[in-house]
Formats: sequence, structure tokens, C-alpha cells
Amino acid sequence: MKVSKKEKFYYGVGNLGYSTISSTLSNFIMFFGTSVLGVSGTLVGIAVSISVLWDAISDPIIGYYSDNLNSSLGKRHPFMLIGILGMCAVNLLVWLVPVSAPESIKFVWILISLLAIQTFCTFFGTPHLALGLEMSKDPNEQTSIQCSRTIFQLIGMMLPTIFMFIFMPDGESGQGQLINEGYINIAYVSSVLCLFFGLITFFGTLKREVCCPTQKQNIKKEKFFSVFNDFFKILKKKQYRVIVVGYAISLISSSILTAAGMHMFTYCFHFNSQQISICMGTLIVSAVFAQIFWGYVSKKNGKKTTLIKGLSIGVLGIIVVWGVFILRGLISTTILFYLIIPLIFVIGFGTGVLYSFPMSMFADVMAKDEELKYNNKAGVYSGIMTLAFKVSNSLSLVVIGVVLDLIKFSSSSPVQPLSVQNGLGLLVILGCIISIGLSIIIYNKYEE
Repeated sequence: MKVSKKEKFYYGVGNLGYSTISSTLSNFIMFFGTSVLGVSGTLVGIAVSISVLWDAISDPIIGYYSDNLNSSLGKRHPFMLIGILGMCAVNLLVWLVPVSAPESIKFVWILISLLAIQTFCTFFGTPHLALGLEMSKDPNEQTSIQCSRTIFQLIGMMLPTIFMFIFMPDGESGQGQLINEGYINIAYVSSVLCLFFGLITFFGTLKREVCCPTQKQNIKKEKFFSVFNDFFKILKKKQYRVIVVGYAISLISSSILTAAGMHMFTYCFHFNSQQISICMGTLIVSAVFAQIFWGYVSKKNGKKTTLIKGLSIGVLGIIVVWGVFILRGLISTTILFYLIIPLIFVIGFGTGVLYSFPMSMFADVMAKDEELKYNNKAGVYSGIMTLAFKVSNSLSLVVIGVVLDLIKFSSSSPVQPLSVQNGLGLLVILGCIISIGLSIIIYNKYEE
């Protein structure tokens, strides 16, 4: 079946609500736990890491069950519906941690609520991704599908920064991001959006899956334990290995930026909540424009070349930010803000290729894989793709939490010592440069 623009819209828009919730978590949970709740960076890092690791393990498992489900609603949609409803409910619990509770209670509350919401995110995210991979085997069409999905994902990533601007007004302290009520209000709004846009995707794409039973004929069902064997089989094949490993390493930079970026903006550049929201919004807006530009470029230059070019531009932008960071003591906060904004746009424009091209390349490799012609594994393979990224993400979050404690970051100090500021800068800037630089080397081995 040809994929119409309306179907691409219905498919992609569900990622807006899902991304709003997941981005709110990734953007704020480390800062919320350490600076608002006063929990140690190590404990918050452990809680977030365990939840992300569970999310990674559950991805191929849910993918397996969605591959083999036989229902009147198709194989993907029942899982997607459970995920939508569960995310909306549990999302509220994450941010309702009692501020006055003992640190141990706060840690357990954060851990349990994160495990629950990551489970429901998997119920929606993995089958939704698999549905997109099944919609077309044409390389250019698949790029268009993934770009549609990515644009809505990026809009969802941008909304938390807009909500931060609205719900975290600067009080007497000048830093509204240190007040917990704002996070609770954001949670209410993001849950409503997730429900609304998730249901649009559920009903808008339902016809495609239910009306095409011929696609399910002559497909061999796999045993459950093959899920884990497939992970190692993928890593033995060069094309899969390059994409999976490159994807995992490159998105460590995203983990670092979302987990520690607010710390750097708050305590190193001394930005208020509105300035931080503009910075993060600029990053996402530039990435949205990047989908249109790089999608056009890839038709002429190929996906591999386009991916490497975009990442190289992103690295150059980060290096310039490093220079600004070193000279920040000589520049006022206002001037720093206006210097950082265009650099962030360049970084987002370059690294925007990460949100669609690796997955599009992965779909291309799957379409050429002879072993998959009679094996229904889109869900499992989608889960494996995200498993590798989330495992690396989980480990990096633990490291971030430990580093915050090692550099002696203290949530009770509105002004951090210079040594702490330098440590935050090295963690964010140097960590992103190393992550993206290594991924460029790996992606260069891909054979287009």
C-alpha cells in the first residue's frame, strides 16, 4: 500500500505526545532530583539508570509479543493503546514526590515511578516504531516516514522547554526551575497531550494494520528465546553492527545534554528558567528544520554522507561553545545568552540527523535482509535497535550522577565554586564531543 501524507501524519503525530512525556523526564529528572528534592547525584543516577536499563531490556521483549499477537485490532495497536493510557497516568506520579520526605523515601519513589512509566513507554514506543518500519520498503519513502515521525518527536521534545517558560516563572530567586510546583503542572499538561495525540495515531493508523491480513501470511513465528539470540546475530552482521553501535554511542551526547545541561546553564552560565527554555527550544527548532534540509540532501549525496556531514557540523558548533565557556567570566550573562543561541542552533541543525537517519538506514538494511523475508521480526529488531542505545544511556546516567558527586556539586548552594562549574562544563561539552566524534568514526564504516 502506498503511504499517503495523511497516513504519515496520523502515524507521526502520536510521537508528539509520547516524546513530550519522555523528554520531560530526560530533561528534568536529574535536575529535579538533585536540585529540587536534594537527593544525591549518585542515587538519582542509579534510579534513572535502572529504569532506563529495564526499558532497554523490555524493548525487544515487547517487540516479540507484538510481532506474534493475533487480534482483531492487529498486532501493534493493542500494545500502543495500553502504553498511551499507562503513560498518561503514571507520568503524574513521578513529579509528586514529597519534598519533605527522607532521602531514602524519595529515592524509592523515583525508582518505582520511573520503572512503571518506562514500561508503558515501551508498550507504545516499540510497536509504534515497528509499525513505521513495516509501512514501506522503499528507501526514499522510508526516509519520509521516519522524518515525519521525527518532526513530531522533536516538537514533543520542544514542548517541555515551552512549558518551562510558562510554568516556571522566575520568582525572587530569579530561578523558577528550583520550585517543584512547575514540574507538577508540566506533568498534567504533557499527560493530556499524550492521550490526545496518542489516540489520533491509534485510530488513524488502525485501518492500515487491520485491512492487510495478506502481509501476515506465510510468516514464520519465532520462539521467545530467539529474541536474545537475535541481538547477537545482529552484532555479527557488519551493516547492523555499525548502525546499532553508532546509534548507541552518538545518543550518549543527548543523554549528557539532557541530564546535565540544565546544571551547566544554571550554575555556569547563570541563565534563568526562561533563558534555559529558549536555549533548549532553539536546539529543537533547528533540529526540525534539519529534517527537511538533510532529507533533501540525502537524495543526492546518500544517507551515510549526509549523516556524517551533519554530525561534523554539530561537533564544530560544540567546540565553539567550549571557547565561549572558557571566556564566560569576561562576558556578562546577557551577552553570553545571545552568543550561545546561534551556536545552539548550529549544533541542533547538525545533530538533527541523529533523529531520523540511523533508523532509516536500519530499515534499509532490514529490507535487504534475506533472513527476514519469511520471519516477522520488525518489532524485535526495533526493540534491539533501541536496546543498545538505552543500555549505553543507562550507563552514562550512572556516570553523570557519580561525577556530580565527585566534583562536589551541592544543591543547597545557589552559586557553585569555580571548580564545580569547570567540572560541569567538561562533563557536558567534552562528553558530547567525544560521543559524537566516536560515532562519526563508526558510521564511516557503513557500506551504502
